[in-house]
Amino acid sequence: MAQTMTIPFKIADYHILPLMLPTLPSFRTQAVHYLYLHPHEPKIPTPITPRSLFLVNVPFDATETHIRYLCSKQLGIPSGRVEEVQFEGTRKRPHQEKDDVQAGLAPTGQTQNGKKSMKRKRGANETQVNQTDDMRLPETWDRPIWRSGSNAVVVFVDRTSMEAVVKAVRRVQNGGEKIIWGDGLKGQAPALGSQRYLNHQKMCYPDKASLLEMVNSFMTDYANQEKERTRKLARQRQEPDEDGFVTVTRGGRIGPARQEEAKERLEKQKEKQRGLEDFYRFQSREKRKERAGELIRKFEQDREKVRKMRERRGRFKAS
Repeated sequence: MAQTMTIPFKIADYHILPLMLPTLPSFRTQAVHYLYLHPHEPKIPTPITPRSLFLVNVPFDATETHIRYLCSKQLGIPSGRVEEVQFEGTRKRPHQEKDDVQAGLAPTGQTQNGKKSMKRKRGANETQVNQTDDMRLPETWDRPIWRSGSNAVVVFVDRTSMEAVVKAVRRVQNGGEKIIWGDGLKGQAPALGSQRYLNHQKMCYPDKASLLEMVNSFMTDYANQEKERTRKLARQRQEPDEDGFVTVTRGGRIGPARQEEAKERLEKQKEKQRGLEDFYRFQSREKRKERAGELIRKFEQDREKVRKMRERRGRFKAS
């Protein structure tokens, strides 16, 4: 008699959800895929963390449509409760970047300890690079394929919806229900197999009108960024900074700053610093040194004057 393998409900606080993979003409044996779920607990939480669910061992063909369908139709929570799905390695969306900044996380391309990539100087160049990154060429694949053991984060509209999914997984475990992965999604997700590569071939060679529109849009945005960068550099060449210095930039000097403006800015800076001469200890020390040096110079000058007077007195005597 064959022994049946007992699957635990949880492993290391992760709930286990068995998914039955549909059969294929080339492989008619039904296989079981195990999906692991846990409330999202990153090292540095963000505002969306309390309403997020962390998935491990996502099926290789998973899409956002699959995850939404699994939560709403197959696990029974109301439709529209899933806000978005963030797969491992995918590009962050704009509001995610905003949440990271609010939570004090490092910008894209940097780690918390700064070891992943070199820091980029802030300024016109950084803004230009960030805007250029947003202008990406169109995708050449209609759907991604994930490596085995990939993870994802499902963001719900509220914490109650996330907890409802966890309760639904427990109900499936206790009732022994079978969930067929992607059952009922025929035609709602891009096809796999040979059709996937046919679509890839078409997407690699878009028609001339679409390609021309994309290139023109990219070049227009890039030209606008270059104009803005040139204007900013021109302003830096024309306007002295708080210390009265003019920024030296590439591209030649267009409309050099006037000497009067530089002097005026320098006078304003001196007025701001008036009364702060003795603010630091080293300033007081330097001031004392200057006063002592001035006294020594005056003493030497007076002594020289007395010497010369004595010489003149000895040279011209009254007869």
